[in-house]
Amino acid sequence: MRLPTYENTLKTYTLIGDPLVPQVPSVPFTRTAFAAAHVVSDPLAERAPWVGRPAVDWENTLKFRHTLWDQGLGLAEAMDTAQRGMGVDWLTAKELIERTMIEAKAHPLKPRVACGAGTDQYDISALTSEDMLIRAYSEQMEAIEAAGGQVIIMASRAMVAAGTGPDFYARVYGRLIEQAKEPIILHWLGDMFDAQLKGYWGAEDLDAAADSVLDIITAHEDKIDGIKISLLEQSREEAFRARLPESVRLYTGDDFNYAALIEGDGTRFSHALLGIFAAIAPAASQALTALAKGDSATFHALLGPTVPLSREIFKAPTQFYKAGIAFLAWLNGAQSHFIMPAGFQSSREIAHYAEVFRLADQARLLSQPDLAVHRMKQLLSLHGIE
Repeated sequence: MRLPTYENTLKTYTLIGDPLVPQVPSVPFTRTAFAAAHVVSDPLAERAPWVGRPAVDWENTLKFRHTLWDQGLGLAEAMDTAQRGMGVDWLTAKELIERTMIEAKAHPLKPRVACGAGTDQYDISALTSEDMLIRAYSEQMEAIEAAGGQVIIMASRAMVAAGTGPDFYARVYGRLIEQAKEPIILHWLGDMFDAQLKGYWGAEDLDAAADSVLDIITAHEDKIDGIKISLLEQSREEAFRARLPESVRLYTGDDFNYAALIEGDGTRFSHALLGIFAAIAPAASQALTALAKGDSATFHALLGPTVPLSREIFKAPTQFYKAGIAFLAWLNGAQSHFIMPAGFQSSREIAHYAEVFRLADQARLLSQPDLAVHRMKQLLSLHGIE
């Protein structure tokens, strides 16, 4: 088939067509692995997609999560991959969390599910004080705990908008961490994922920001499971990881360098909380199985080809990566359409989708090649390419 390129040409591409077959892990993983999953829209029920609550196809949204759990992966629910603040509101996220936790408790593998708590039920303009921010976070944390999920305290735009320094973060996060029923996961999302998060932890300098959050972690070590970092800088994550207390996990959110970070440097390694794992689940699961067996060569053989795919999906502007996740779900038959909350599928260009198609095939991640070809041709036709 002929696919568009970034050189504004059409180039013939022949599929490899050798997909990985999903498997149940044969041994326990030696790394905790959360896949952050997207939300499947219900196009027939959608009204005014740019405003209001999105229409969700709950059956296929939950079915997609079962495919992740069946392969031994945990789930990071209602995070930025689920378009929090970019088409999915808190009421929808809360319903998603509650429905997901019911399914997770009934699943035979008893998967771990961690859920994002933020402040997005309120307008940022209303969150100008410590008490209001704590109240907003607390409401969502309590809803997550009531459903049976582990809490991830998500980075909030309102914290940055308050325009305060490290002491403010220490007080707000200190209250939230200590009131949590179980150890929580912190969340450091770089401004490449959301420009409104620039200056998080009260400092625009990343070294100063690292010192700020490490002070919070040290002060509340026994109530912190780990911290998820998405800065897309391998050396910075490794340096930060080396400074963490032994009891606190580093969950990599680096969708560019996850293979090396998960394997580790021989002394420390990162666990995973990654949006890309939802798109590459068979490779991720089987690579982690190989790593648990001490087979580093197979680990890299499986995960290595997924890195170019992930770098394409998460290319700048990085916040639009969710479109690539949903696109692959559509190609692989996990949903019947390529429609996203708030029409987010329009955030990427056809040359990008063509490149994702090629790289997914080369990473053995087009699970039904004939279906993927048919749907890719549909999308091409929509763009005037026959």
